[in-house]
Amino acid sequence: MRHLFAAFFLILTASLAHAEMTARDGWSVTRTTKPFGQLVDDVKSAAKANKMGVVTQAGPTGAAKKRGITIPGNRVIGLFNNVYAVNILNLSTPAMIEAPIRMYVTENEDGTATLSYKLPSTVFAPYADDAGPELTKLASELDTIFAAISTEAAN
Repeated sequence: MRHLFAAFFLILTASLAHAEMTARDGWSVTRTTKPFGQLVDDVKSAAKANKMGVVTQAGPTGAAKKRGITIPGNRVIGLFNNVYAVNILNLSTPAMIEAPIRMYVTENEDGTATLSYKLPSTVFAPYADDAGPELTKLASELDTIFAAISTEAAN
């Protein structure tokens, strides 16, 4: 019985891993025609072109493969810029828990990839009451930068 449950669980998780990103409030979700690896590389290039550094990268795909599990490409890329970091930190120490802002590249069933991210204005909104309008202004500037990164990477 335990083996039957384990097999069912693997089938269920494999089907969930193929669920594609959909639009949601406060997010940007852009489906592209690019393959996963190319979109990951293009996000990094677009970030650099827009003066954002790649601060973190993580994804379960490689580790899962080493365990004998195949899942679609999945990478979270954290982007930020020290000028924004210092300015935001001066306004709100708690808000810095949100940096870096993450872009999420997911592989679709047809081999293309989707680029998704929470809008910086959404990410920093919970801190605006304490930090004041300057944080809202900085988050809006970041919205513009992240939109440019997304557009450049997707095209």
